[in-house]
Amino acid sequence: MIHDIFMPALSSTMTEGKIVSWVKSPGDKVSKGETVVVVESDKADMDVESFYDGYLATILVEAGQEAPVGDAIALIAETQEEIAQAKEKGSSGSQTSPEPTPPPQQEEEQSSKAPATTATAPESPSASSNSSNGKSNRIVASPRAKKLAKQLGISLNTVEGSGPYGRIVAEDIEKAAGKTPTPPAIPNQTSQPPQPTATSTPTPATPAPVTAGETVPLNTLQKAVVQNMVATLQVPTFHVGYTITTDELDKLYKKLKSKGVTITALLAKAVAVTLEKHPLVNASYTDQGIRYPQSINIAIAVAMPDGGLITPVLQNADKVDIYSLSRTWKDLVDRARAKQLQPEEYNSGTFTLSNLGMFGVDRFDAILPPGQGSILAIGASSPQVVATPDGLLGVKRQMAVNITCDHRVIYGSHAAAFLQEFANLLETDVQSLTM
Repeated sequence: MIHDIFMPALSSTMTEGKIVSWVKSPGDKVSKGETVVVVESDKADMDVESFYDGYLATILVEAGQEAPVGDAIALIAETQEEIAQAKEKGSSGSQTSPEPTPPPQQEEEQSSKAPATTATAPESPSASSNSSNGKSNRIVASPRAKKLAKQLGISLNTVEGSGPYGRIVAEDIEKAAGKTPTPPAIPNQTSQPPQPTATSTPTPATPAPVTAGETVPLNTLQKAVVQNMVATLQVPTFHVGYTITTDELDKLYKKLKSKGVTITALLAKAVAVTLEKHPLVNASYTDQGIRYPQSINIAIAVAMPDGGLITPVLQNADKVDIYSLSRTWKDLVDRARAKQLQPEEYNSGTFTLSNLGMFGVDRFDAILPPGQGSILAIGASSPQVVATPDGLLGVKRQMAVNITCDHRVIYGSHAAAFLQEFANLLETDVQSLTM
């Protein structure tokens, strides 16, 4: 029997995917649950596994090419004798009908429970360890981890994964080999003065060189951004601005910087703590009413080197200490640029931060992300001449922030109260962020 490998829907917004690389070649034996191809979804590179045992007979969509979700990208023959038949079928362009896919709501529920790096939901360790066929447990590992394991001669069966849902990452392989895990590569901020506008993206992403007059097709990530932005045009939004004095925040950042604390983590923590007192600003609109999420997850916009942007999420930012939050953020940025984030690490945000202060931008308005009620735009912190309470003139560092809100959920008074509380925290009680 001949089976199709279909382009899977690896996220709720994905309409087409791009083949990054084929792990298997035509004629190779394939086991059920084994990675066959790496697909670029809208925001990450993900492993796609086979649903069947057999042989990869023919590849219909080559590496570098794109295909709509649900289209056949390869054919698997159950026996070697059927390989020729499968090749003939592939060359004639005939394809079997795509297997039924769950409705979007069901897909979203499933993606929040299982890693989307596979086309099939991985079994839990307890379930897979007692498989009736006697085969070894199915291993979920990043492409980089698999490559490194092969180079170092490490069996994945002996490695315990530290990634989401037990996924094995490169650091786990290095640890198993007795090497010191390579720390995430992050931009060096030591040469920059302590400013509350510095983030893990201090320099603009450099696009590939183009020729004048050339039309460059959008990549998969850019297409996803377009779809999201167009979707928000139907949302009635409004903007509220506020100026915040950052002298105390500057002092705290200067004190904690040597301990690995980033300004991004400080701002995210401050926003999360403020949202605890203003849950409506963390809520979002649904057709059934206002949805109050169970957690405060701060998404932060990061520009990608090859175009587009992604929003890694600091989950439960109000409950995580500032040191752990900083370490998590460094790891998220590193893996985001390597396209190794899991869907729940970039699509679970309940509130978004967008910071352009590192470019000297003094203020701007951000576009509301789909499914959220608010996004906060942060400008540069710079010295300003201000009037002191005693009527004299002084110099203080100040930054302007602007919040964009869904007016179906949040009104002007709610946004203003949130910003006032946020400013008061940064100006008078910023030390509490370290407790």
